[in-house]
Amino acid sequence: MTNRDFIVVTTTHSSEEKARELATAVVRERLAACAQVYPIQSVYWWDGDVQAEAEFRVDFKTRADLSGKLAAFIGSKHEYDTPEIIGVPVVTGSNAYLDWVNTETTAS
Repeated sequence: MTNRDFIVVTTTHSSEEKARELATAVVRERLAACAQVYPIQSVYWWDGDVQAEAEFRVDFKTRADLSGKLAAFIGSKHEYDTPEIIGVPVVTGSNAYLDWVNTETTAS
């Protein structure tokens, strides 16, 4: 596998509890090897106006071939009408870490 075979998928949630629940569910399903949850401040356009909210971002480390399954899983569990689900390719990474991501994810 090469670096291009891996992605980081990002979503956000309104609370740390919901973000951690989603992170745990995704890793338990083996759709990602790791999930990181951290607080952010989001500014965005919604319902005809600028909104500003505290949110919790979740970054999932996974294989690119699992992106469709992961996106579907996130969408099915998410509270938002239009959740952020964005995948960014891994440009570089240590072989040991990427081998671990590959080993800890499944395509079932």
